[in-house]
Amino acid sequence: MEQCASVEREVDKVLQKFLTYGQHCEQSLEELLHHVGQLRAELASAALQGTPLSATLSLVMSQCCRKIKDTVQKLASDHKDIHSSVSRVGKAIDRNFDSEICGVVSDAVWDSREKQQQILQMAIVEHLYQQGMLSVAEELCQESTLNVDLDFKQPFLELNRILEALHEQDLGPALEWAVSHRQRLLELNSSLEFKLHRLHFIRLLAGGPEKQLEALSYARHFQPFARLHQREIQVMMGSLVYLRLGLEKSPYCHLLDNSHWAEICETFTRDACSLLGLSVESPLSVRTLPRVPDRWQCAGLLSACWALGLAAPAPALFCSFASGCVALPVLMNIKAVIEQRQCTGVWSHKDELPIEIELGMKCWYHSVFACPILRQQTSDSNPPIKLICGHVISRDALNKLINGGKLKCPYCPMEQNPADGKRIIF
Repeated sequence: MEQCASVEREVDKVLQKFLTYGQHCEQSLEELLHHVGQLRAELASAALQGTPLSATLSLVMSQCCRKIKDTVQKLASDHKDIHSSVSRVGKAIDRNFDSEICGVVSDAVWDSREKQQQILQMAIVEHLYQQGMLSVAEELCQESTLNVDLDFKQPFLELNRILEALHEQDLGPALEWAVSHRQRLLELNSSLEFKLHRLHFIRLLAGGPEKQLEALSYARHFQPFARLHQREIQVMMGSLVYLRLGLEKSPYCHLLDNSHWAEICETFTRDACSLLGLSVESPLSVRTLPRVPDRWQCAGLLSACWALGLAAPAPALFCSFASGCVALPVLMNIKAVIEQRQCTGVWSHKDELPIEIELGMKCWYHSVFACPILRQQTSDSNPPIKLICGHVISRDALNKLINGGKLKCPYCPMEQNPADGKRIIF
C-alpha cells in the first residue's frame, strides 16, 4: 500500500497542476480577449471617423501584440512543466512496482500454464455472469474458445433478471421465485419471502388511504410468518392507524425508507446464491478448485498469483485474488533476497512457501495445525496425533520421540504406548 500511496501522491500533484494551469490559462485568455476587444473597438471608432492611426494607438497595438506573444509563451512553458510532472508519475510506477511479475518465482515450481489459464478464464466468465455483463462474458467465451454450457449460465441469467426487476422496484419476479423455492429457503432459515411480502405491503401503505383495503387484504400473506416475525407484523399493522394522516409524518415513517430496497437486493443475492451453491463473493475473489496439501496456510495464496499474471499451482483449494494482492509484495521481496544472496534453490517445492505469510482471518478457509515440536505444518502424510494426556503433536514428531517402545510426552511426564495415539482431523 505504501507503493500505491507514493504513486498516488505523484498523480495528485499532476492533477493539481492541471487544475492550476487550466484556471490560469482561462484567466489569461479572458484578459487577452477583453483587451483585444477594447482595442478593436477603438480601431473601429477611428476608422468610422476617418482619422489616421495615431501614434498612441499604434503603440497600444504593439503592446497588445507583445502581450499576446508573452502570454502564449508563458502558457507553453507551463504546459511543458506539466509534461515533466506526468513523466515523474511513470518513473514513480517503475520505481515502486516490479513490471516483471512473472519472474517472481521459477517456472519449475508450477504446473502447466494451459490448465491454469483455462481456470482463470472460467473465473472471469463467472464473474462477468454474476455481475450481469452477459454480452461481455459471451464475447470472452468466443475469443478464448471456452465452452460454457447452458446449465452453467441459467442460474446467473435468472438471478440477474430478478435483480434488475428489484432495482426497478418490481417485486413480482422475486416473489414468484421465493414462493417456488419456499421449502428450501425455510431449510436455510431464510426470511427472504417475508421481507418481500413486507416490502409489497409497505408499497401499498405508501399509496395512502385509497390502498388501505388492498393492504388489509394483502396482510393475509403474513400468516405463515406470524410466529417468527410477530413484532414486525405488529408494527406494520399499527401503521394503518396513521394512514389517513400520512405515514411520512408518523412514528412509522421509517417504513418508507428507500434503504429497504437495497436490503432486499442484498438478502435476495445472499439467499439465492446459498440456495444455488454459488458464492456471494466474486469468483475473482474466492474460487473453489481441487484440494491442495494441508501444508498451505491459505490455499489461495499462490493460486491468486496467476490472477495477477503468474502461473498457479494446479492443485489449489481456494484461489483468492485478494490473498494474491497481499502476498505478491512479500514474494517479490523474497525474490530480491534470493537473487541478492544467490540461493535460487531455496524455493523449489510446489506445496509450500519459503516463508509463512500472514493474510489475516478473512483468508483462512480451513483449519491448520503446526507441530509444536518440529514446527512444521501437518499434512495428509504427517497428520496431527492426539496423545493420551491430551497434547497434540505430529506423527513425525511422535516417531522421533519413541524410546524403547515407549513414548514420553514432551510437555508432561506421562509415559504411554505410541499406538494409543489417535489421529485428529480438523
